[in-house]
Amino acid sequence: MSCCKGLTPQCVRVRLPMRPALSHPARLYSNSSISNSHSSQSRPRLLSRPPSHNAILHLPRSNLGSGRYDRIPQARCSSHHHGSAPMTDLEHRIAAIPIERYRNFCVIAHVDHGKSTLSDRLLELTGTISASDENKQILDKLDVERERGITVKAQTCTMLYRYRGEDYLLHLVDTPGHVDFRAEVTRSYASCGGALLLVDASQGVQAQTVANFYLAFAEGLTLVPVVNKIDLPTADPERALRQLRDTFELDVGEDGTGAVLVSAKAGTNVEKVLPAVIEQIPHPTGDPNAPLRLLLVDSWYDTFRGVVLLVRIFNGTVRPGDNVVSLATGNRYTVGEVGIQYPHPTPQTALRPGQVGYLSFSPGMKRIQDAKIGDTFTFQGSEGVVEPYPGFEEPKPMVFVAAFPTDQSDYQRLADSITQLTLNDRSVTLQKDFSEALGAGWRLGFLGSLHCSVFQDRLRQEHGASIMLTEPAVPTKVQWKDGKSTIITNPTQFPDMSEHHGKIEGFYEPFVAATIAVPEEYLGRIIKLCEDSRGEQESIEFFGAQQVIVKYALPSMALVDDLFGKLKGASKGYATLDYEDAGWRRSDLVKLNLLVNKVPVDAICRVVHTSQVERLGRKWVTKFKEHVDRQMFEVVIQAAVGKRIIARETIKPFRKDVTAKLHAADPSRRRKLLEKQKEGRKKLRAIGNVTIEHSSFQKFLER
Repeated sequence: MSCCKGLTPQCVRVRLPMRPALSHPARLYSNSSISNSHSSQSRPRLLSRPPSHNAILHLPRSNLGSGRYDRIPQARCSSHHHGSAPMTDLEHRIAAIPIERYRNFCVIAHVDHGKSTLSDRLLELTGTISASDENKQILDKLDVERERGITVKAQTCTMLYRYRGEDYLLHLVDTPGHVDFRAEVTRSYASCGGALLLVDASQGVQAQTVANFYLAFAEGLTLVPVVNKIDLPTADPERALRQLRDTFELDVGEDGTGAVLVSAKAGTNVEKVLPAVIEQIPHPTGDPNAPLRLLLVDSWYDTFRGVVLLVRIFNGTVRPGDNVVSLATGNRYTVGEVGIQYPHPTPQTALRPGQVGYLSFSPGMKRIQDAKIGDTFTFQGSEGVVEPYPGFEEPKPMVFVAAFPTDQSDYQRLADSITQLTLNDRSVTLQKDFSEALGAGWRLGFLGSLHCSVFQDRLRQEHGASIMLTEPAVPTKVQWKDGKSTIITNPTQFPDMSEHHGKIEGFYEPFVAATIAVPEEYLGRIIKLCEDSRGEQESIEFFGAQQVIVKYALPSMALVDDLFGKLKGASKGYATLDYEDAGWRRSDLVKLNLLVNKVPVDAICRVVHTSQVERLGRKWVTKFKEHVDRQMFEVVIQAAVGKRIIARETIKPFRKDVTAKLHAADPSRRRKLLEKQKEGRKKLRAIGNVTIEHSSFQKFLER
């Protein structure tokens, strides 16, 4: 090798390219369990020390081609020769499979019905991973997902499965179950031809089961019913099958025909799932000789590679070195690497029609904003003959909070941490904010309260940073009499009626269409809770002997006021909630302020409905009083709407006994000193600033 002069004949110097883009720390794996990973039951072994970017390795010539170093992705000579890497045994197997034996499917279900556990069993069944404790929740890559036992980010994996003597290429998507991450589920449907509709045998059909079913039905996905957790003592598979038949009109019999009854945890009947997928879900279609047409399904940011794209190939074949163009932005790129998730990023020489995989560019895409979800890519020069896909609806933030560092000296470090997290979570909106009380910070927009909580946990776990969050607020709309409208996301910017008298036509707040599934015995409590939250009942449906689904139009403000927790409390944990945006409704809204000695505290204000003003105002002043230290002068804490005082608490000042040295028989002198002290306190309160520690705000803002 002429490009490697100066090395001994026994060694070859190899420069490693940048590592595969990951949403978690990069890893390299030995080849011991990859070449025949379909039949191998051992998990890919981690190399003891993954080489860093552009590291130089001196590899013995005797080992080249032996398989020992074949898993080092696309090793190239130090002269940066960009020749294509040879096909691995894995890719030879994939290339031999026709598109008629491809199946792309996802798993959809309510929260905690066993999606990730079933995904683990399917990966073990196909030999993609080994059955070990280390491989539990293998597709839940975030620490917060494993800690909470929920899926936050939709994850994908390619599997090889041998059925009736033939290899099948299966692409699995494990989707989130919580309503806050509905956008992840919707995007997943674009890469799938069918779905496993998973139902817990002990709980039956729940609120998000209904919502996910109708989303999948609208996308035209073929549904395979799967009843999970049949090994539980409280399991009632017959009821679950009856609900699937009555609620969704699915063709399932009382004896289980038309559905698969499994226990993902115990592995019971899991081997029947993939044959049902192959026989019922249609294969994708595509022409490998047509101009490239690929759909951008998801993206994430890698420090070394830049933006990495998760794509579904509809037509054409994409290889490293191809020149592609985005039909949405017009930006042009050169493909640097393509690969599949197996379950970790595994480079390939090409991605073919029907496949779902990742690709990165060389040089890399630097801005996550350039990767528009739902965008279509094609070869440069084919823009006029390839029709773009309609794309996806961008998720709208429903909850806004102001975030501040607990210590202002940590501002820059925290800013870097937040920026890194938002690179991989495009649904978070970010803009700078400032508070007189708390200093510099940010205003963050989230898809829901759980999304906000997960973001805060990730900030703490992945970056060791902590922040103070103000009370969550929902956007409000101001309709002006001149026909214009303004969306307010920061409560401090809510207009004062006294200043804009006669200019405002009305205020509007967002509503949601909520679906609540609950056992019949708790129905009365749930109805009362919804009505107390200003809800309007739209329908009620009884199915089975015990379960009820009730639909309400609810203000979004009720959701951020812990409606989900209240539902769980009222139903002893049995109620489930799903919701979707239902537009704007006119409402009587006001801004509630907290005043300290008649000075508004900008970090503590909120837009509320007039019916909640008194309750929330009294709660604020009582709670804030507990966290403010006594001063040398009287401190008055008030909750106010405009100039109207709703509630008040007073913190008495420290008292100095100025009459201690007086003789008891001198009342005039005593009165004179007390009056002088009283005047001094009035003057001090007029010119003095109330000192409120950061910790006081932090304790007040904790829920």
